[in-house]
Amino acid sequence: MIASAIDRLGFSLSPGVIAEILRRNLKLGRRKISKDIPLGASEFRQPQFDRLQQLRQQYERLGWPILSVDTKKKELIGQFSRSGRSWTDGSLHAFDHDFGSYSSDSKAIPYGVYDTVANEAFVYLATGADTGELAADAVRRWWYRMGRTRYADAGGMLLLADCGGSNGYRVPLYRERLHRVAVTLGIPIRVAHLPPYCSKYNPIDHRLFCHLTRAISGRLVESLSWMQTLISKVNTRTGLKVVCELARKVYHSGIKVEQAFKDNEPTQRDSSLSKFNYVIPC
Repeated sequence: MIASAIDRLGFSLSPGVIAEILRRNLKLGRRKISKDIPLGASEFRQPQFDRLQQLRQQYERLGWPILSVDTKKKELIGQFSRSGRSWTDGSLHAFDHDFGSYSSDSKAIPYGVYDTVANEAFVYLATGADTGELAADAVRRWWYRMGRTRYADAGGMLLLADCGGSNGYRVPLYRERLHRVAVTLGIPIRVAHLPPYCSKYNPIDHRLFCHLTRAISGRLVESLSWMQTLISKVNTRTGLKVVCELARKVYHSGIKVEQAFKDNEPTQRDSSLSKFNYVIPC
């Protein structure tokens, strides 16, 4: 556009020269928009981050697991286009519209459990609805697939979770199903939620989910089993290891918490910042 305007004035400059003038003389540059303006602020931000740091140091000293948990965005299964390119011996073709009704297995829900100390991750690949039941089942499956070997003598585990979503601090179904997990494993589960508007600081977002996105970029993911294969191959130079497991059931929304749990909830809340910090006893 700039070159065309200069041509109309009777001058001729190459795009490279124009770019150099913009950089050197006008101090301009091509920049990517940074998503760093928060949608809101929380009065608990700094106190809760201080508490998170204390808990992480405590559990790391004890050698107990510190797990960052969250749900990655849902993925369509079928001949759907994804950004990025991949090596292939032929052309790739996808639907011209991303209509979910054409998804062969509905939408895949990758729920991640990331071990922040061991740099290992478990991805529970489910379908249906993203519920508190799914979030709790992912922790249970992580223990049987990866956790019990490394943390056989652990006296507890710490979950770092966002304040919203299926593992939010206001989701009683999550606490109820976590209690079942704690009883089954015989291990108390401490949950510490990130303060509101701070989900981007959850370690799993930048240590695991970005690599899962890279694994399926430019790919036609036509089945859940193929997505499982792609995710299982994820690795990094820093030694990230990923195990992916398909859920054996479809998760449904609308499940209610049992009345007995409501009437006598065993959750042990901290004396300060109690809505964000609590222990699920076993």
